Amino acid sequence: MKQTNNYLLPFILVTSLFFFWGFLHNLDPILIPHLRRAFSLTTLQASLVDSAVFIAYFVMAIPAGIIMKKYGYKTGILIGLAFFAIGCFLFVPAANTMQYAFFLAALFVVSCGLTILETAANPYATILGAPETSTQRLNLAQSFNGLAAFLAPITGGIFILSEHPADEATVAAMTEQARTAYLLSETATVKMPYIILGCVILLMAAIFYFFKLPDKKDEDEIGKKGIFHALKYKHLSWAVAAQFFYVGAQVCVLSFLILFATRAAGVTEKEASWYSGVAGLAFMLGRFLGTFLMKYIDPPKLLSIYSVLCILLSLITIFGSGIITLYAVIGISFFMSIMFPTIFALGIKDLGSDTKSGSSLIIMSIVGGAVLPPILGIIADKTHNIQYGYVVPLVCFIVVMYFGLKGYKHNEKAVEVLK
Repeated sequence: MKQTNNYLLPFILVTSLFFFWGFLHNLDPILIPHLRRAFSLTTLQASLVDSAVFIAYFVMAIPAGIIMKKYGYKTGILIGLAFFAIGCFLFVPAANTMQYAFFLAALFVVSCGLTILETAANPYATILGAPETSTQRLNLAQSFNGLAAFLAPITGGIFILSEHPADEATVAAMTEQARTAYLLSETATVKMPYIILGCVILLMAAIFYFFKLPDKKDEDEIGKKGIFHALKYKHLSWAVAAQFFYVGAQVCVLSFLILFATRAAGVTEKEASWYSGVAGLAFMLGRFLGTFLMKYIDPPKLLSIYSVLCILLSLITIFGSGIITLYAVIGISFFMSIMFPTIFALGIKDLGSDTKSGSSLIIMSIVGGAVLPPILGIIADKTHNIQYGYVVPLVCFIVVMYFGLKGYKHNEKAVEVLK
């Protein structure tokens, strides 16, 4: 009981990180249509917002794992928070220069911080308590990521999106001077939300700096095993693949939701931002319900059931018409909610001293969020129908379903030998 109490405050602090990076990620669905309109971007060009965010996971995951193995979880969290804050403040010069590339660079810096935070916080949440409840504990922590998915689109819609945005034809017809003034006003709306978020993150860094966290370093293991040694565990390899496709699906579904709502369901951007918030609420409720159901249903089985439901809803999204397709997307948000933490927890199970390396590899696979959304964008641009692009998440959920049915399994004897 005493050990559980010792873990309570650290777990609460670490759980707060899930909320903050979830809030940042779920501002992207607001940024994509906003920057798309301001800079007259194609769907493919707008998808580079996600690419800038998620390519950082591929670049920084291994360095993040090395930091964690050498210096421990607390140092990793502090470094991650520092990158997070700096990236938020870079939105100010990005807005002042009115350069799309600068916005992408700011997002990349933020995401370098998020990579380090996720590499630390996900496995850290699993060890702050009994091993047999690690999957439930990670799902509980990730539920606050879902709370952020509910609040961020609504907040972003209020502070970033314009009440009466100019359409592409109107912008094209403007004089050079008028277009510059319009672009400046549109890009300036992102400043305050990111300044506030950056200040809050600096405050969180100060709290973590002065708070004593239970930590564990693997100094004896450094140099003995390479980071890719962990891929010898079959269940981890499948987790890396499943996470790649899951994150790609999540980004496709949530980041393009406003574009999807305006094109497929015929609602305005402002209305779409509220639907995006509803999708975030569904995502949060799905995680809380999933955490509860895992007391009675094995996590891999629940993952498989949720995957099948996402596949069916994806078919409605592709072949349906009108508002029903938007409701199907919200349904997907609900049922895909448990996928990331469940894949993560099952993937790093029984890795022993390779846990931090395994965590890095799963975090690195988040690059799926950079690779797959542009494919959706290409399909949408080529077919002039964003609904057809949702064949991408459909395929992704099939891969996740396989992981829940078979991929998570591993040979216990092989695990002992590899340790």
